Formats: sequence, C-alpha cells, structure tokens
Amino acid sequence: MAGALAALSLVLGAASEASAVAIRYPVAPDVRLKVRSGPGTDYQLVKVLPLGARVPINCQKPGETISGTYGTTDLWDNIANGQYVSDAYVKTGSDGYVAPRCA
Repeated sequence: MAGALAALSLVLGAASEASAVAIRYPVAPDVRLKVRSGPGTDYQLVKVLPLGARVPINCQKPGETISGTYGTTDLWDNIANGQYVSDAYVKTGSDGYVAPRCA
C-alpha cells in the first residue's frame, strides 16, 4: 500500500508541475517584437524581444489596433507584469482570446 501511495504522489506531483508550466507562443519569424508597458504604441517601450522569442500569455486586453504578421487586431498580450505585446505578431492559432481578459 505504501508503494502505491508513493507512486500516486509522484504522478500527482508531476501533473501539477506540468500544469504550472505556461504555454509559450512563438513570435513571428524575423520580428524583434517591441514590448510596451500597456496595450498600445503610445505606452513606454520596456524592451525588445530577440528573434525567435516565445512568450507566455498571462491575460489579454483590447487596446490600439495593430496590423502585423498574423493579421489586424486590437488584442494585446500580457507577457509579464507591466509588459504587453500586440497579438498581431504572436502565433496563437486564433483570431480571438486564448487567455483570460486582463483586469
């Protein structure tokens, strides 16, 4: 019985670790994507992502409409605290929300 409990504990632990890993979406090829402090180009530039970057999407919110590699959209992806990128340059496989709306 102790062996079965230990095995179950390992399986449950691995499952919770896997669910804690955020999906990372690829940024459009050959794009050094600008990260802004809010959902628009009028917000402060925080940093520029390197070529080949992949980003997590914590939440999404509407903002300035941008035309990019993956279409035209007003969706902005929150990739970290105070860091947003236009969804027009992130390959999510969807034209809509793939994460909760930001508060």
